[in-house]
Amino acid sequence: MSLARGSRGLGVPLRAAWDPSVSGRRVIQRLLHVEERYAPTQLYVTLIQQEPERREELAKWTLEVCYDCGCDEAVFPLSVSLMDRFLSATLSTPASPYCLAAACMLIASKLSECENITSDALCAAAEYNFLPANLREMERVVLATLRWDTAAVTPQDFLPHFLASLEERSGQDSATLRRHSDTLAAMCACDSRFLGAPPSLVAAASLNCAMRGLGHRGRSRLHLLSLTLAELCQADLVVLQYYSEMIERTLRQRLSSGPADKGDELEDERAGTPTDMREIDF
Repeated sequence: MSLARGSRGLGVPLRAAWDPSVSGRRVIQRLLHVEERYAPTQLYVTLIQQEPERREELAKWTLEVCYDCGCDEAVFPLSVSLMDRFLSATLSTPASPYCLAAACMLIASKLSECENITSDALCAAAEYNFLPANLREMERVVLATLRWDTAAVTPQDFLPHFLASLEERSGQDSATLRRHSDTLAAMCACDSRFLGAPPSLVAAASLNCAMRGLGHRGRSRLHLLSLTLAELCQADLVVLQYYSEMIERTLRQRLSSGPADKGDELEDERAGTPTDMREIDF
């Protein structure tokens, strides 16, 4: 996912250079251990997957607001994670669901950005269906429900470490591969079918799908990279391939705008992964 800087700030914020000492297998193992703490309950996953419309509507609206406001790429997945964890804990939707989504964005922005999104901007994005005072109160409710444990692990946390382990960090291909993987991971966050999957598996499958979509490696090389990804996320290769194919099918469905009789042709073609998330019809 590539989120462009919007009206906030005068340019791209400064970032620290990549530090190899804070990457590698040790960091991945730590993330794998921590990610289980932030998983939604199985009951919540089952209920949402039976009626996914409202949750997906909120996730897509969150994505649009993050994009329009120029939020950092980490804000959207963390916002959706906070929303899912809150709903998983309460199993009830507040009177204003968009206020909940906005409160999660506000918390995620404060954690991820030096210049966080404002309450006024979020209220404006919701066409003032709630006021800043309502948003601040919802923020307190979310924080209290989650006991201030808000730094959840998301697929975007795994991607740079997986890329580093695959020795794909250098050159333009690495930057393109990261953007494509971010876009696919964002698509998964909007699709409730991926709700129960661990963030590490979503990240690995998104990266695997992006490598296959870009098509700049041979079949044997791609197989070896898939094996490495499966090892990194501690999943069977079959499971990784299943989720990779599931992402590809979802991508084809969202990119396809042709008549229904072209479905068979699309199934036979490898879907290219767009760099810009707005090329996908969420």
